[in-house]
Amino acid sequence: MHGPAMFRSRKAKTTAESQAQNDDLVVIVDRAVNPYLVMFHEPASYRAEQMRALRNRLATLNADAEPKTLVVTSASRSEGKTVTALNLAMALSELERQQVVVVDADLRRPSIERYLNLNPGPGLSDVLQGDVPLEKALRPVGFRRLMVLGAGTRVNNPADVLNGSRIDELFARLKERFQYIVIDTPPVLPSTDAGVLAARADGTLFVLRLEHTLKGSAREALRSLQELGANVLGTFVSELRGRDPESDPDLRYDSVED
Repeated sequence: MHGPAMFRSRKAKTTAESQAQNDDLVVIVDRAVNPYLVMFHEPASYRAEQMRALRNRLATLNADAEPKTLVVTSASRSEGKTVTALNLAMALSELERQQVVVVDADLRRPSIERYLNLNPGPGLSDVLQGDVPLEKALRPVGFRRLMVLGAGTRVNNPADVLNGSRIDELFARLKERFQYIVIDTPPVLPSTDAGVLAARADGTLFVLRLEHTLKGSAREALRSLQELGANVLGTFVSELRGRDPESDPDLRYDSVED
């Protein structure tokens, strides 16, 4: 990852008693969460460490240590942007005293709640249209200090909903509570939504899928983001091939057992 200056998994068992004590208790069930969320399933793995490396680089770029909004997007579908956004948000939430929220701003094909095995609830679209207060739309994920703002009720005009002045007000309110706001958007080329949000965010992370993303598409998407005023921090390459960390002893660093 490169760019200009920017700016453990917890498993629990539910019981009738615990639910009675806290109706808002959210529990992530291991087998139900998307298997590509390595920060949840394999927090000690090599791949999880790569997400922490990305997190640390972003934290270093945030020299003023102020709350930041970070858009995660890609040129087209199936690049890995949503998985990257969720893993990054989980990695950020591991930092001491860091409150983090991941926002599903893909109002066309929302997937954050599905990846986390959460039932769809009121979310971004409802808040922006004034139908639901922000506090009622925010939900704990069950992983450290991470919360989620889902996409909310389906709308016929996603671009209009996201392009209003209320999105700036929402970002400002989220910054009052969270250190990092990680925003999953639609891909850049099929719609204007990602560009609109990236222009309002503090930084944008562009996800490329190795041997999948076309060079021309990537260039076009990056040019579009930059023309709209997005601060593109760098690129994150998914499905990078090379030495296997699971079988190469040079890449493993397991704890010594007594």
